[in-house]
Amino acid sequence: MAETKYIFVTGGVVSSLGKGIISSSIGKLLQARGYNITIQKFDPYINIDPGTLNPYEHGECYVTVDGMETDLDLGHYERFTGIQTTKANSMTTGRIYKSVIDKERRGDYLGKTIQVVPHITDEIKRNIKQLGQKYHYDFVITEIGGTIGDIESAPFMEAIRQMKWELGDRAINVHLTYVPYLHAAGELKTKPTQHSVKELQSVGIQPDVLVLRTEKHLDEGIRKKVANFCNVDFDCVVQSEDLPSIYEVPVAMQNQGLDEAILRKCHEPIGERPALGPWKSFLDRRAKATEEVHIGLVGKYDLQDAYKSIREALLQAGTYNDRKTVLTFINSEEITEENVGEMLKGQDGIVVCPGFGQRGIEGKVIAAHYSRTHDIPTFGICLGMQMMNTYFLVAEEAQRRGWSGTLLALFDQMKKERYMFTEPVDGHWNGHITRDAVDSFKHPIRVEPGSRIEHLLGGPEILGASMHNYRITHPAAALRVTGRTADGTIEALEYGDQMLGVQFHPEADATSDALFQMICR
Repeated sequence: MAETKYIFVTGGVVSSLGKGIISSSIGKLLQARGYNITIQKFDPYINIDPGTLNPYEHGECYVTVDGMETDLDLGHYERFTGIQTTKANSMTTGRIYKSVIDKERRGDYLGKTIQVVPHITDEIKRNIKQLGQKYHYDFVITEIGGTIGDIESAPFMEAIRQMKWELGDRAINVHLTYVPYLHAAGELKTKPTQHSVKELQSVGIQPDVLVLRTEKHLDEGIRKKVANFCNVDFDCVVQSEDLPSIYEVPVAMQNQGLDEAILRKCHEPIGERPALGPWKSFLDRRAKATEEVHIGLVGKYDLQDAYKSIREALLQAGTYNDRKTVLTFINSEEITEENVGEMLKGQDGIVVCPGFGQRGIEGKVIAAHYSRTHDIPTFGICLGMQMMNTYFLVAEEAQRRGWSGTLLALFDQMKKERYMFTEPVDGHWNGHITRDAVDSFKHPIRVEPGSRIEHLLGGPEILGASMHNYRITHPAAALRVTGRTADGTIEALEYGDQMLGVQFHPEADATSDALFQMICR
């Protein structure tokens, strides 16, 4: 392929249909055919990045290798395809407008009146094209967040329309829509899909491929009806039925010829169907795992997407240990010294989750105390590690003072006494990261010989991904410091073989999945 081709993935009817999973699956299938691909996400909200967005609304904030705070779908892109995303793979309306406004302030437009068309749309097109132009990808897959018909999506749709017109068969649209099942009538309804496509056509975009999300299997008659009413070739209408795991989606899409439909529309040779051997082997191993391992996620966000990368890392770690991972969210705000035993009951291990702010930290301290005294394998990440260390510091202080009250009461007393459990980070690893100027947030960490983390990840030096605002002031005497950066920041703590804490984020790096295996074995 001489020139980069572009695949635009849009959604209709409702949000949360799984555009990120479909985009990732397309990328995986094209990779299996030997194409060099990347995937980017365009979100229509005005925030500069998702770093300030409520996790209850948007799920976790996924951080790329260059420190950019992005949508959680970028985690799916990396897990499915193995690509490494950067700030170029994520864009918001806010960043688009900011770029245009900054250019206007500098006088780049030479006094022109700045308008949505052509200036905003041109900036969108520039950001879509730059990945392909700079890195010579065969395919650039661009997922457009939101739903067709949303007023905030209009500039993105106009940009897509223009690119399809300008590039011809080098640009296609894959539209993901929804076919609901009405239980009362016992019928599948295609009208929402028809309206969704009509809305897309009204802005000048004819979908090339339709992916129909459904809870019920769609027979050939339903697909033919959709094809006829939406002016889409029958072999370009595929269904995405609910599956037990997101990792089954690429195989399901391949079985229905989604990649072949895309290649035909792009006038690329079809060739033989890839075997997807390693991927299917993983699925087979996952299906055969019957022995359960129960892992509790101790955090404050009662939403599975808020800890998406951690959940996926644990599920994969379980598979690699021939275990079926059963995850339970445990709200740290609800943990007390009286109920902690009941809340952690039945867990083979716990993860003390990352986060920020004061809400829920007491519950994490209590959970760390209970897991240590009841020999539960524990993995603390970022704030989770800091709360592990806090527990040990409070326990040591209780012994020194001869404290007769609860550890939580002493924790509160120590905070009133302005005891420094952590300190603000100032220029850690010289990143100097701001949301407007990001740099690589992976930095070398020296690992202690013979440590647990060295055994899991190798050594004597690893790369850790962190962009934290606070770090541990001093470690508890009971804990062994097993990882530090050049500036002395503590990045890993261990308590024998039972408890491991890391300041960096292994869930942001697929190569660090081995850390999660310590509690999934």
